[in-house]
Amino acid sequence: MGDVILTAQTIITMDDAAPRARAVAVSDGRIVAVGSLDDCRAALPSGEVVDTGAAALAPGFVEPHSHPLISGVATQAPARSIAPWDCPTWADVQSVFADTIAGSDPTTPLLFAGFDALLHRHPAPDAAELDAIFGDRVVVVTDNSGHGVYFNSALIRSRGWDTDPPADPVASRFGRHPDGSLNGQGFELAVLTAVTGPLMAQLGNPLMSGALYFALMSRGGYTSTSDMTYDPKFAAGYEALAAAPSCPLRISMWEVSTSDTYSEPTTFTAGDSWLTKTGVKLWTDGSPWVGNIAISFPYLDTEVTRTAGINPATAGGADSMNYSREQLDAILDRAAPAGWQMAFHANGDLALDLALDAYEDALTRHGLLGTDHRWRLEHCGAGTRKHFDRAARLGVHVSMSPFQYYYWGDLLDGAIFDSEHGSRWAAFHDAVESGACVSLHNDGSVSPPTPVVNIATTVTRRTRDGGVHGPDQAITLGQAWRAQTLDAARTLRREHLVGSIEVDKLADFVELTADPWEVDPASLIDSVKVTGTWLGGRRIDLDEFLAAIRGADGSEHTHLAERSTKKCC
Repeated sequence: MGDVILTAQTIITMDDAAPRARAVAVSDGRIVAVGSLDDCRAALPSGEVVDTGAAALAPGFVEPHSHPLISGVATQAPARSIAPWDCPTWADVQSVFADTIAGSDPTTPLLFAGFDALLHRHPAPDAAELDAIFGDRVVVVTDNSGHGVYFNSALIRSRGWDTDPPADPVASRFGRHPDGSLNGQGFELAVLTAVTGPLMAQLGNPLMSGALYFALMSRGGYTSTSDMTYDPKFAAGYEALAAAPSCPLRISMWEVSTSDTYSEPTTFTAGDSWLTKTGVKLWTDGSPWVGNIAISFPYLDTEVTRTAGINPATAGGADSMNYSREQLDAILDRAAPAGWQMAFHANGDLALDLALDAYEDALTRHGLLGTDHRWRLEHCGAGTRKHFDRAARLGVHVSMSPFQYYYWGDLLDGAIFDSEHGSRWAAFHDAVESGACVSLHNDGSVSPPTPVVNIATTVTRRTRDGGVHGPDQAITLGQAWRAQTLDAARTLRREHLVGSIEVDKLADFVELTADPWEVDPASLIDSVKVTGTWLGGRRIDLDEFLAAIRGADGSEHTHLAERSTKKCC
């Protein structure tokens, strides 16, 4: 598209100097004027005036913590979703199992993604249970947390594991019977990859699955995102997606610290505005939903935790750390001199203490205190005002997970943890009031890419089922919208390009069905819908994008299936 002037009933700019406008002028993919229609016509006389029809046009949402390519491979077709937002109960899961068995070739293996023992209120399945459902048909079920995988005897036999069970990889384990044979359960990254990788490569084109997740994020209103578990093996896949017409996402990469190249620079042919490597990612602890976060307070012994297989006597605590302090220091000392932006997954309060201790000492050693380094903390579920104040003092950004509260909040308060800790999970107000730069994320595919739900959750403290816990931890709509746009862009070091509608920035927008500031906060989710996105002044055509990827040769991307699992929330 050439020069264009876009109009809407209102334009939300996120620019404090001029927060509202009626038109925005775009030339060569960049914003050249914002204001009235007359202002934009004067700045761009050649511009074609296009009425978007939107009740509100806003900056495209920015997702500071996601995994778009591998989330697509792991959860999109040919995988079938059984995630709690698609299948709220175990009965719903069983219905999907039955429909899939009846409607597919009986020789084709089956892959289901998104089991959650807490929300499905059902113990994690093992081979015996899956055998009873699927018989001799190969089946794999992945845990929504990214920390577990479940499979049947047919898969065990197909790999030769019935006669020669594999050893446990480092930092991962297979579930076993007393005689050492596999029981159909596995935990952590290496086992998940060993179980799911060959199956995914067999089932289809992983690049197409990645494109489907790109489209899902676009329908939610995202225009910029990140890959927080980038591996150099993903590069060709991302390049292919970025080169497709109407590619809907710009991607910032954090390379995993387990890679040999995490401290080395990377250049993408698509150009920095589309693909850029920004930092290095580590996990200080695990997931609250499987009992391996580092916390100073106990899990409760309840029917909910017992069903999920969480033993309060062994769950949580300092033993849930994934790194020693010495290991963290070594990684920081290698990455900091190269200028990389560090990002530490940390859910528990002990994990946050460890991350902040390591950050403060490394920032001091490398002369970075007081600089604009923007090192990051991810999730921060059990974070307190003390943690956030310390992060602000150190210049550390805080990226928070509203979905943890939205989907699990009613269980966190009284069924998983005591009310003192569970009701204040995801303490948005404390984080914002500390002065730290706070952003919001979905951590795809741990939750669906729904930034409006993130915003509504932080403003109302309402869970999916309507519960309200820790209402004092709500924030304002302006603070929440900023955390999903401009402050999220700051966390990606992209605020000079995206996050607000200002002159010289990229013309990336989201169309909305209502002005969020004119809607009752309690009805934000129902009233504010996304009808489309724009990148570089062009309205994204997802049919065009998906058709281009569908018609491409996917054979060179089959290796993506081998890297399609991740540690996440």
